[in-house]
Amino acid sequence: MSTELSPIWRARWRIRRGPLVPHRTPAAPADTFAKTKYRQTLIAYSFLAPFLAVFLLFWAWPIVQSMLFAFQNWRVSPPTFDPAFNWLRLTSDPLFHAALRNSLALLIIQVPLMMLLALLLAVSLNERNLRYPGFFRFAFFAPVVISEVSYSAIFRLLFNGDFGAINSVLGALGLPRTDWLNTPAGATTVVVAAVTWRWTGYNAIILLAGLQSIPRYLYEAARLDGISSFQQFRYITLPLLRPVIVFALTMSVFGSLQLFVEPHLITHSGPAGATETLGTYLYKQGFVHFNFGYAAAIGYVAALIALSPSLFKIRMLEKKA
Repeated sequence: MSTELSPIWRARWRIRRGPLVPHRTPAAPADTFAKTKYRQTLIAYSFLAPFLAVFLLFWAWPIVQSMLFAFQNWRVSPPTFDPAFNWLRLTSDPLFHAALRNSLALLIIQVPLMMLLALLLAVSLNERNLRYPGFFRFAFFAPVVISEVSYSAIFRLLFNGDFGAINSVLGALGLPRTDWLNTPAGATTVVVAAVTWRWTGYNAIILLAGLQSIPRYLYEAARLDGISSFQQFRYITLPLLRPVIVFALTMSVFGSLQLFVEPHLITHSGPAGATETLGTYLYKQGFVHFNFGYAAAIGYVAALIALSPSLFKIRMLEKKA
C-alpha cells in the first residue's frame, strides 16, 4: 500500500504546519563584511599605487609648485613672496601682449582651417567604395608620429627664400617668389601650414571614428526618401557628429594655445617676434632668463584662456542632452 499522501491530505498538512520557509544560512557578522570591503579596497589601491605615485610626482606636484612660483618674485635671490608682482607685470608687458595676439591669431586662422580639412578628409575616408582604406588612414595619421625636429627642418628647407622647393614651384608658374621665413606674413603662413599638415590627419581619424558610429540605416532611409547627399550631411552627419567635433575642436584650441615646436624650430619666433607665441615666450622667461615666477603666471593665463572651449564643450553637450 502506498504511503504517499493524497493531494487533499497534503494540503491539510501544509495548512496545519504553515507555509514552508526556505532554509537560510545565518547572516555573516557586520565586522566580517567591513573587513572584506577594507581588504578589497586595499588591493585596489595597491594596484593603483604606481600610477598614483607617478601622477603625484609629475603632474600634481608641478601644478602646485608652479602656482607657488606665480606668486613669487624671482628677480631677487632668493625669491620672495610677492603675490601681485608677476600679475601686474602681465598687464604692462608689451612682449606678452604681442605673444598673446599672435597665439590668438594663429588659433583663429589655423584651427577652423584644420577642422574643415579634417572633416572633409574623414568623410572621404569613410566612403565604402574607397580602396585600401587602411593605407590612407595610416598615411594621413603618419605626420603625428614623425619627429618634430625632422619635419621642422624639412619645412625650413621647403620654404627657404633662396633655394626652397615652394619658391621653385612659384617661379615655374610665373608667380613672384616670397621670403617666407623673413617676413611676418610669410612666417605666419609657414607656421599655419606646418601645424595644419601635422594635425589634420590626427583630427580626421577622431572624426572618422565618430562617423563610423552613426548607424548606416539612417542614410539608407534618407536615400529611399530621395534626400540628397548634402542634405544627409547637414541633417544626419553634422548633428550626430557634433560631440566628436566639439571634442576635436577643444583639443585643437588647447594645442594652439600651447604652440611651441613650430614657432621655435621653424621660424625661431621671428621675424621681429611675429611668430612669438605664449609657449615660446613662456620658455624664454623660464629657461632662458630663469624667471620662473613670471613664466608660471604666463602658463596660468594660457590655461585660463584654454578653459573657455572646455566650458563651451560642456554647454554644447548639456544642450544636446
